[in-house]
Amino acid sequence: MKTFVNTLRQRAFPVAATALLSGVFPASLIPTPSSLKDIRLPAGFRIDYFASKVPGARSLALGPAGIVFVGTRETGKVYAVVDKNGDGRADEVITIARGLHMPNGVAFRDGSLYVAEVGRVIRFDDIARRLHNPPRPVVVNDSLPKEEHHGWKFIRFGPDGKLYVPVGAPCNICDRKDDPRFATITRMNADGSALEVFARGVRNTVGFDWHPLTKELWFTDNGRDWLGDDQPPDELDRAPTKGLHFGFPYRHGKGIVDPEYGRNVPAEFSFVSPEMELGPHVASLGMRFYTGAMFPEKYRGGIFIAEHGSWNRATPLGYRITFVPVENNRAVGYTVFAEGWLKGAAAWGRPVDVEVMRDGSLIISDDKKGAVYRITYVGART
Repeated sequence: MKTFVNTLRQRAFPVAATALLSGVFPASLIPTPSSLKDIRLPAGFRIDYFASKVPGARSLALGPAGIVFVGTRETGKVYAVVDKNGDGRADEVITIARGLHMPNGVAFRDGSLYVAEVGRVIRFDDIARRLHNPPRPVVVNDSLPKEEHHGWKFIRFGPDGKLYVPVGAPCNICDRKDDPRFATITRMNADGSALEVFARGVRNTVGFDWHPLTKELWFTDNGRDWLGDDQPPDELDRAPTKGLHFGFPYRHGKGIVDPEYGRNVPAEFSFVSPEMELGPHVASLGMRFYTGAMFPEKYRGGIFIAEHGSWNRATPLGYRITFVPVENNRAVGYTVFAEGWLKGAAAWGRPVDVEVMRDGSLIISDDKKGAVYRITYVGART
């Protein structure tokens, strides 16, 4: 039992660990009855299950038509969720890998599925034709840090053809100088070569995307814990060029000086402020620019963000999908788009990632419910 509790603490779940020791569980950790009827959306939108049984569903990646690849964290599996007839609901969920080390990140390119574990990136070639008989994975790069704290990774290929791989800080707050890759976003060639740091001062990003016109990288970042319920905010950041520093562990949000590390800033550092301060402790994860044509015009070119939800805030916050409109390459707002996974103080679902489907619908993964949802626009109600 002690080993299990320590593992929970190392993975940044001290509330759950305390509950195991005391026998008293916070309301947000207690299962609660769930229904998609609980989800509140703007007028004209509808939510359904794309796949209702995808245990531990985390990061999403579009494959060939009809296939969505899904990573996990705790289950160690990677799935292919297949919609054979294109009706917007999966016909089959296939486990294509198991026994992996927190395979959160998935990315598809040139017929191959790339999967990020804690310490390495692997690749499954010609996977779409071998879903029921997956090939042995090829190791792309196995030189990444192996610390589990913030060690699970979101990965994507950028417009430059490189694979972007974040390396989270192995702590709540620290300044680890023994490995310059901690608290960064790195990138590498598709074959795993030429690994380099693209952005620094990034505590833990689990979602990023590129502006469809400028091709600049935007990403979410999780703020540190234990500065109170209402600070610091999570962040939505923009990295137009390589080499920028986004503040961690010295600064948070647009001007919060860290009480432990804020006085030890190297003289040569300058920091980039976030494009938008998000809610405190909402655990902002997956994000995508909306590039589809199904939703009304005001959503096009904006950003949908999956907020996994707070675990240590007195009043739970997050457990929702938010929307940030973008105009002239700047974030100009922050509103709730979908909510209802949190009922009072109890959560029955925790959104993780979002992805825009080819028909313009939006799918959302939920690792607590073990499901993938699909949101469509059916027209304004009269």
